[in-house]
Amino acid sequence: MGLEPAEEADSVPRPQGLVNPHRVAPCGHSPDELRRAFEPESPSPNGGLPVGRGDRGEGYDPAPSLERKKHSLGIHQAALPGGKRIALLKTLLTSACERDCYYCPFRAGRDYRRATFKPAEMAQVFSQMKQAGLAEGLFLSSGIAGGGVRTQDKLLDTIDILRRKHDFGGYVHLKIMPGSERDQVLRAMQLADRVSINLEAPNTERLAKLAPHKVFMEELLQPLKWADEIRRTLPADKTFKGRWPSTVTQFVVGGVGESDLEILTTTQYVTRQLRLQRVYFSAFSPVPDTPLENHSPENPWREHRLYQASFLLRDYGFDLEDMPFTAEGRLPLEVDPKLGWAQVNLRERPVEMNRADRRELLRVPGIGPKGAEAILLARRQGKLRELRDLQKLGIIASRAAPFVLLDGKRPEQQLKLL
Repeated sequence: MGLEPAEEADSVPRPQGLVNPHRVAPCGHSPDELRRAFEPESPSPNGGLPVGRGDRGEGYDPAPSLERKKHSLGIHQAALPGGKRIALLKTLLTSACERDCYYCPFRAGRDYRRATFKPAEMAQVFSQMKQAGLAEGLFLSSGIAGGGVRTQDKLLDTIDILRRKHDFGGYVHLKIMPGSERDQVLRAMQLADRVSINLEAPNTERLAKLAPHKVFMEELLQPLKWADEIRRTLPADKTFKGRWPSTVTQFVVGGVGESDLEILTTTQYVTRQLRLQRVYFSAFSPVPDTPLENHSPENPWREHRLYQASFLLRDYGFDLEDMPFTAEGRLPLEVDPKLGWAQVNLRERPVEMNRADRRELLRVPGIGPKGAEAILLARRQGKLRELRDLQKLGIIASRAAPFVLLDGKRPEQQLKLL
């Protein structure tokens, strides 16, 4: 599940010490291994700390085993749409798959260990993990076995059992399988807090080079269209929590020569037209014994710039035409896209902080949606005259300074200590 960065608290790489956080993780564990990992701990025979039955050591265990167990079982710290953080189990119903996607460790024909859960078994195992305090939410995906419709039925059965038999009211992110039917999308939206299907590539041409037996429009994009239609036209009172879940998707970045312009064109469409809450990006990393094993890994800075650009499109009022694309349709890696736009457009035409509207404020580096609202509110109390006035509002004043006017004057670039 290392290919699925959704919800992970640090899924968007940070500029400092940037590394690729989406290394391919091996398949999960068999049901017996999962059970052993969280069975009640037995006392140590020599009086030391107890050792869980799933641990390999004997007697005194000097290191706490809980975090080790969580890591080995695929449990990640996740940031939910509302900001709450929970321990999220990310797992597959089966790692067997009949598709042969060129980048995927679970592709058909690859010599790899497989594991499969029955729906009731997975629901039971997760319920036990929750009772043991290991996991609070579930991210459930699957390889495709017996077709997308049959696999989706098993995913739905799992969550239905978990909700009704085990009375689980917590967070569930449920994947939609390629080729799922509209009624299955509807049922997933009735049961889950978030649903997603990965587009993987930005268009039909690129998908054919990445996942040749998936169909972009009918299998991948259509379920997202159904989700939007369902959300717009049907009441949410029959869903598990009385509200429709959020919808997200993901792209593999750098696997088949696609440009950032291609990726962001599709990103803008699904966020604005289909109202996806978010798009995730996963920098390509080659997997042994796959057709792309000799392909170079993608620079994680590219992934980072795509996240920044996607937020500008979603939250800041930017359009594709505003992005500082190179002639090849790529975003520069050395500068974030908002700063790149400002250096071209605001150096000689700085924004007056005391008169600019919200849209103009959001164009200034260092000012986000909350900062723009804070500026608009503060202006009712008086004029903003110094960088420290912006700093007090939570603005990254040093970043904004080259692009703003304060009461008609360019501010001093160097902030004095408060």
